[in-house]
Amino acid sequence: MKREKRYYVYILASKSRVLYIGVTGFLLQRVLQHKSGDTDGFTRRFRVNRLVYLESFRYVNNAISRETELKKWRREKKVRWEDLAAGWGEPTRLEADSSSLRSSE
Repeated sequence: MKREKRYYVYILASKSRVLYIGVTGFLLQRVLQHKSGDTDGFTRRFRVNRLVYLESFRYVNNAISRETELKKWRREKKVRWEDLAAGWGEPTRLEADSSSLRSSE
């Protein structure tokens, strides 16, 4: 079964509260690019790399319309300051919860 394509409108913020609003079809890849500073330009220059907001859409034209709408919002309405993508791209370590382990008798 074919997986449905999704498009994402997202807001990134820097620690100094500079904002960036974008659209992508590959959210994980795009956010990791911003976090690593791989792309030249605005987000790299101002260290805008914390994902603070996102919405998902089935059709790209709806995502672009929403991006345009968000860009018109007042700043106070756009901001959320926790990084929704904290830890993305970092190595993971699996740990077993000892309470869920059973001993064989």
